[in-house]
Amino acid sequence: MATKLLLETTAPFQGLPELVAYNEGLFEAEGLDVEFMERGQNAPNGTNTNVTNPNLLSPFMGHASTFETGQAGMYNACEWGNYRRVQDTNVQGRQLGRRSIVAYGALVVAPDSTIYTPQQLANKLIGVPYFAGTHYLCLLMLEGFLTRDLIKTCLAPNGSGTRYRSLMNGEIDATTLTEPYITVAEKAGCRIMVLSPFHGTEVANPGVDMETYAAFNRAVKIAVGRINADKRKYLQYFIDAYKSDPQVTALTVEDLNPSRLQVVEPAPIPEEELQRTYEWMLGWDMLDGGTGAEDLVDGQKQTEAHDLTASSD
Repeated sequence: MATKLLLETTAPFQGLPELVAYNEGLFEAEGLDVEFMERGQNAPNGTNTNVTNPNLLSPFMGHASTFETGQAGMYNACEWGNYRRVQDTNVQGRQLGRRSIVAYGALVVAPDSTIYTPQQLANKLIGVPYFAGTHYLCLLMLEGFLTRDLIKTCLAPNGSGTRYRSLMNGEIDATTLTEPYITVAEKAGCRIMVLSPFHGTEVANPGVDMETYAAFNRAVKIAVGRINADKRKYLQYFIDAYKSDPQVTALTVEDLNPSRLQVVEPAPIPEEELQRTYEWMLGWDMLDGGTGAEDLVDGQKQTEAHDLTASSD
């Protein structure tokens, strides 16, 4: 009998290997019956320039909204957001390792903007999806150019398409985007101020045992190999996922930059990186410090599951 595994829904920019593993029968081949559960029903769908403090909001509006109600056993999201969600979890969620896709985020301004360098974003209003990857990435990217007190953000929707439209409508001075909307923005004449890749992690509840997680990773590893062998083929996912948006469907695979599609085999979270990320988030008052970095990961399950995955090679 197949093992049931309920995953929160994902998008190509943050979960392409999972989608490939699902669509090409790789999970089934590992004895997993995977089902994707909708999430983010209460996530913000508009920009609110009056909301400038993420600590006044729930970290479970988008990612983990279904997980925290017991309707999903595992999800993936950016590592920074997952540190906060694991700190605040009510269902004993813990990180089990790095997800396999290395996502890309860009900080962009509109074509008619007078901003041409990151330094010129001082005290400008940047719309970001609080608790999602490009929220944190925006802060990290701008810290190289501005002191923290000059970086101003406000609440923007979780979907890059909605943030892009908010930018073009003049509601905000800049925003963060992921693919395919980085490409959409570039074709429209928007200027990229800073662009960077970033990691994410997998979070599971205690019901997901190491054998299940190892089987999940084995399927994902095969998907990673297939993607790396033919990136052009799998870039089509970035267009197909947004069929309702004519600006995306107007793109072709040739418009997308294959260098922004980076996938690696799932792996444990390195301890030194875990600690550095933890300390950075403490510095921004994004964690309360009551939970240690090591408590944000199920270290034993992570080690045993990844060892089990490797032993099957």
